[in-house]
Amino acid sequence: MTVSTAIARLNAADPDFARHLDHLLSWESVSDDAVNQRVLDIIKAVRERGDAALVEFTQRFDGVDAKSIDDLILGRERLELALTRITPVQREALEKAANRVRMYHERQKQDSWQYTEADGTVLGQKVTPLDRAGLYVPGGKASYPSSVLMNAIPAKVAGVAEVVMVVPTPRGEVNELVLAAACIAGVDRVFTVGGAQAVAALAYGTESVPQVDKIVGPGNIYVATAKRHVFGQVGIDMIAGPSEILVVCDGQTDPDWIAMDLFSQAEHDEDAQAILVSPDAAFLDRVAASIDKLLPTMERAGIIEKSINGRGALIQVRDMQQAMEVANRIAPEHLELSVADPQAWLPHIRHAGAIFMGRHTSEALGDYCAGPNHVLPTSGTARFSSPLGVYDFQKRSSIIFCSEQGASELGHTASILARGESLTAHARSAEYRILTQEKGN
Repeated sequence: MTVSTAIARLNAADPDFARHLDHLLSWESVSDDAVNQRVLDIIKAVRERGDAALVEFTQRFDGVDAKSIDDLILGRERLELALTRITPVQREALEKAANRVRMYHERQKQDSWQYTEADGTVLGQKVTPLDRAGLYVPGGKASYPSSVLMNAIPAKVAGVAEVVMVVPTPRGEVNELVLAAACIAGVDRVFTVGGAQAVAALAYGTESVPQVDKIVGPGNIYVATAKRHVFGQVGIDMIAGPSEILVVCDGQTDPDWIAMDLFSQAEHDEDAQAILVSPDAAFLDRVAASIDKLLPTMERAGIIEKSINGRGALIQVRDMQQAMEVANRIAPEHLELSVADPQAWLPHIRHAGAIFMGRHTSEALGDYCAGPNHVLPTSGTARFSSPLGVYDFQKRSSIIFCSEQGASELGHTASILARGESLTAHARSAEYRILTQEKGN
């Protein structure tokens, strides 16, 4: 297979740099009308016919010879069997990664709190885990056991009572690593269904699939579209775009390392984005040469080539300060600070899903086993979004207890504001609690 790259070269000093960068970053993940209508039809069918619709769609879309919903349910014993079917080395790696992810997310747990004011009024917050979470996992060859760990473990750490996983098995193809990861992560129930039908089942429930409170996990355009439509009925994690990496380098890292870091995201799919920013023009040339040298050695060379040529870029900046400005403008999913003193530059970064510090910290470590979550905001949404975490599986309820004196004192304030909004019932409700002596004053 012949592969070649023509990665874009941009210079921040060019007067039209901002326009070129905006064009490079533009991404529309909007479903076309045909996909949208198909998803709506699938959701409607699942809501109306439940399990029967799931069986029918699984037969049609996944080529699975399922006679009933029972053929699409995997019990805990099947997950435990998967642990024996993977190699000891694979099991050890999964368990080590799971332990690190669990340890990191334990630090994110939030506890309920209260405080008491001088008059006895008590205010606070009650933190409660969701009752049930749904985890969507891609199936077949595009299977990611690491995603099972990253989605299920925070839910369990949060205290979610039941995690329900859906995973398609196209043509009956079961990924033992995915099932083993589900076992290690503590997944409670598994259904071998996928696509928009799986999302609909989790959102509305069927005779066999329980209704969940939140759906997390990656999927194709049909899955993403379905998550959009069921949002409000259930919570969702995010609508994720293609994977992204931005490497900021001072020119002193091995160019082969940087080229491979760019490949690590480009190999996901043709729409993935890999960008390098550096003030050293000669270094950009060396990385370009490394890209051309290493690309033919890659198993997914064709995908990488299309990604690099279509959405990749090597960007020259004036200095490291401008590199930080460009990084914040891009607000990447993954940011590598491949520089001599990354800690010094960390305060300059305002927008990034995950920040990988130093020359030896490849983004790939974060994907699998470093500990922090690899479910990250994409397409510039790091400006206002955070990585998936324990907090996504907890909800917070406000606590208000008023003492007699506190209710009387607050009643005056509430009455004034309520009458100012012409909400008389609000005002009188508060006024009833004002102590008689105060009313007379």
